[in-house]
Amino acid sequence: MRMIRSILLMTIIALIAFYFIERVDNNPGEILGNVTNVVKEKRNVLQSKIAPEIPPSHVPLEGNIFSLIGKTEQELLDELGEPSRIDPSAYDYKWWVYKDAENQYVQYGIEAGEIKTIYAIGENLETEPVHIGQTYDDIREQFTLTNEVTYSEGLSSYTFRLSEEDLAMRPLVKLNQDTFIQLYFDTFTNELSSLRILTAQTLLKHRPYEIEYRGKLPNEPNLSEEEWSDIETGMEQQIFDITNVMRHQQGKKKLDWEESVSNVAYHHSKDMADNNYFSHYSLNGDGLKERLEAERVFYIAAGENIAAQYPDAPAAMEGWLNSEGHREALLNDDYTHIGVGVFRFFYTQNFLHKPL
Repeated sequence: MRMIRSILLMTIIALIAFYFIERVDNNPGEILGNVTNVVKEKRNVLQSKIAPEIPPSHVPLEGNIFSLIGKTEQELLDELGEPSRIDPSAYDYKWWVYKDAENQYVQYGIEAGEIKTIYAIGENLETEPVHIGQTYDDIREQFTLTNEVTYSEGLSSYTFRLSEEDLAMRPLVKLNQDTFIQLYFDTFTNELSSLRILTAQTLLKHRPYEIEYRGKLPNEPNLSEEEWSDIETGMEQQIFDITNVMRHQQGKKKLDWEESVSNVAYHHSKDMADNNYFSHYSLNGDGLKERLEAERVFYIAAGENIAAQYPDAPAAMEGWLNSEGHREALLNDDYTHIGVGVFRFFYTQNFLHKPL
């Protein structure tokens, strides 16, 4: 009799669990979601291939800047001292920015007193087991790069699906159960341009890849106008800094900040967001030439890069670096000044060659 009761009890529990899982899986609010990156005035629709699950790499992170992931704000201060500045982000953490002229640049994302993410670009950075400038083929020998990377927490499960473009430009590697690394490649040189380490929850907030999931995703940003303004200003400065690091990596001269051009760039980003379009030309037909003339900006030559829906400034910068037309503007020898304008997740760079 006890055996029969046990069997019945186990059957009832199994049926309840099956019903719960089916309810979660079929919830219309929890279906496959696509994150779309916009480059060169068109949308890149993400596609994916199924690949077998790869076990975490379990790469040791001791002895380099990534060993600080999970450490406290005070430990970061003890290690590196005061940051150059602190920028708010749209994802609950604040970026502590450390930079050295044009050749080193690192952002540490701190949330609730703890480092949740790190972005690094530049020379002579301690980023073992990989290093900036390392070739794609070399890194592929260290890591298994795949179209699918999984993460689970309790009853929730997530699959990040990478398109072939994602796999070439920004493959994702699972370092351990809760830590991932995004490897940003310069596809024109096939070398590592920059990298980002982040916790699973931070990755879910960014949503840089197509995600199939069972469970819940973190809430999207719900910020005040004042909060957005501070975030946008921070991203503008990040784009300025990273632009000059990228130019330094390619042997190009540093660009100077031009405030009047930043205002032109900002208004174009805001106009695109407010009027739901994505183009170098405003809805009234005005292009960069007309926008600069309206603000009485004098120049010999000018260029513009735009992007939209990237999760933050570093991601937008890597998108521009890997797009031929945007790369030409980014690394142009003739430009002397730059203005950057960000509104929400719309980004504009305006470049100038100004007369002496």
